[in-house]
Amino acid sequence: MTHQLSRRAFMGGAAASATAALAASSALAAASGQSFFQRRGIDLGIQLYALGNTLAANLDPMLAEVARIGYRKVELAGFLGRTAAELRAAFDTAGLVCRSAHIPQQAFWPGQGATLADMPRLIDDAHIIGLEYIVLPLFPFPKGAGSITESKDVGSFLRRAGEMITADDWKVLADMLNEKGAALATAGLRIGYHNHNFEFAPKPGGKGYEILMERTDPALVTFEMDAGWVCAAGVDPIALIELYPHRFRLMHVKDIKATTRPNFSMLQDPAEVGSGIIDWHHILPVAYAAGITEYYVEQEPPFVGSRIAALEKSFRYLDRLRF
Repeated sequence: MTHQLSRRAFMGGAAASATAALAASSALAAASGQSFFQRRGIDLGIQLYALGNTLAANLDPMLAEVARIGYRKVELAGFLGRTAAELRAAFDTAGLVCRSAHIPQQAFWPGQGATLADMPRLIDDAHIIGLEYIVLPLFPFPKGAGSITESKDVGSFLRRAGEMITADDWKVLADMLNEKGAALATAGLRIGYHNHNFEFAPKPGGKGYEILMERTDPALVTFEMDAGWVCAAGVDPIALIELYPHRFRLMHVKDIKATTRPNFSMLQDPAEVGSGIIDWHHILPVAYAAGITEYYVEQEPPFVGSRIAALEKSFRYLDRLRF
């Protein structure tokens, strides 16, 4: 995959198809007065990871804040030490729905909830919550990487694991996604994979993302594009969508600053959506046309102010988009 990101792709020069899609949709949006998402019947969501470590202890008030801002969907990152029934009750009370959850192959921390290693429990919990998508948030760690639960510096652990992963490891992961995807499909669920920027690192035997795309069954496995991490890897999201049409169903709407240097080591300078260099006016129409219907705002730390204030700023920007 040679579609490396240029400054032009970020700052306003996207592919010709993106420009055409934007021009057509802008005219309709101007006539309707609705936002990009409203006109397409899409409720904006938030990835709950962005709310930080205090969420578990303050679930109900923080979900109420999310709903007050205007978000109508959430994506889980672990079960926050609660049962599926407790989570569903909390979402119902706040007027939120949860159709997607980040579920690891094995639990990282206590209270994380169901995993891909316990399929019967995962399926039961997914139906209680109302999930449609089970998304693997990160590649399984290679042998010799150690334990993330015992690591004092999670960032350093992940960078080390990303450097260690091989093309053969990516192939094993692709086969696992096919296997789990087939099992989940019988229960009306869809498995997905969420990227960071490790997946785009050149490796002997191929880049991880290429291997996952080429080795997984499109009928069983979908992908959640984290636009922030794609861009942090120096890759153009539009080029990626066009290279793999209709392989994506979900997107993390995440922005980065111009100071972010392309890397494969989980490094980025985060920004609120609309405050960074990612050109959402061109990316969103292409994403929607390619089948992405689930959009979750997310932001990496550090935050300039409060997390809620940052996530509200991102929502207000997206809610004002008219094209």
